[in-house]
Amino acid sequence: MKDNASTKNQGHELAGKAGEFLIGNDLRVTRLGFGSMRITGQGIWGEPADRAGAIRVLRRAVELGINFIDTADSYGPSVSEEIIAEALHPYPANLVIATKGGFERPGPNRWTENGKPEHLRAACEGSLRRLRLERIDLYQLHRIDPKVPAEDQLGALKVLQAEGKIRHIGLSEVRVKQIQHAQKLVSIVSVQNRYSVTDRGSEDVLAYCEKQNIGFIPWFPLAAGKLSGGDSPIRRVAGQLNATPSQVALAWLLARSPVMLPIPGTSSVEHLEENVAAAGLKIDENKLQELSRAAGAK
Repeated sequence: MKDNASTKNQGHELAGKAGEFLIGNDLRVTRLGFGSMRITGQGIWGEPADRAGAIRVLRRAVELGINFIDTADSYGPSVSEEIIAEALHPYPANLVIATKGGFERPGPNRWTENGKPEHLRAACEGSLRRLRLERIDLYQLHRIDPKVPAEDQLGALKVLQAEGKIRHIGLSEVRVKQIQHAQKLVSIVSVQNRYSVTDRGSEDVLAYCEKQNIGFIPWFPLAAGKLSGGDSPIRRVAGQLNATPSQVALAWLLARSPVMLPIPGTSSVEHLEENVAAAGLKIDENKLQELSRAAGAK
C-alpha cells in the first residue's frame, strides 16, 4: 500500500473503491474527494509556489476517479477557484465542485466572518465567474456569522438557490442545534466540520448527519499529518498493513460512517496518489475498534 507504483498506472476505478454517496439525493460522488485549500500560497494566501504543479494535482485527482472537489472563495482568496477552472474546465459531466462563502481575508492566515446577505451574494457570484459555472452544485456557508441573524444569512442563500445560482446548500463548523435551526429555513445536504481519528469532537454532529442522511465532510481529516508520532496505534496498524499512517487514518474515516466524505488536500501528486490508494485499504473490525478506543473523542 505504501508503494504508489501501481497507483500511478490506475485510472478512474481507484477512488471509486471508497464507495459513493448521494448528496441531496441527486449528486453522486466518490466518498473520497479532494480539498483544494493547499493549492494556494503560504498562509492560504496568494499564488502557490508551483501553479503548474497544482494544475497537475487537480488533473491527476480526476484521472484517479475523484469527482468531488471542495474549495472556497477565501482560499487565496480566489486563487483556488481560479486554478480549478484553469485545470479542469470544461468540466467532466460527473464532476461536483463544492465551494464556500462567508469569510473575508485581511491577510495570510487571517479570517474574518462576514455573513451579511450582500457579501454572500457577491461571494457566490464571484465564485460562479471564477469557476466558470452557471450554477454551483453545493454552496456552503463557511461559518455562521454571530454578528448577523442566521435567518438573514440562510435567507440570502435561499434566494440565490431560487435564482438558480445554487443547487444545494451546506454548512460548515456547526453544532447540532444550528443544523436543526437551519433546516427550518432551507434544505441542508452537507455539513463540514473538523474531524479525524484523533479529533472526534463532532461525534454528535456526525450521528445527526447519519440520521438525516446529510453528507459529513471532515476537514483537517489527516490532522495535518500529525498522526504517526511515537508508538501510536495508527503507526502500529499502518505497519501491520504495510500502509502509511495517513492511509490508515483515511480508511478509518471511510469505515466510520456511510455519510463520511473525506477531502484530504495536498499540493503533491505523490501525496495525492498515496491518499487515493487508501480507498482500497481494508481494516478489519478489531483494528478499527482499536483505533477508535485509542484515539478517543476529544
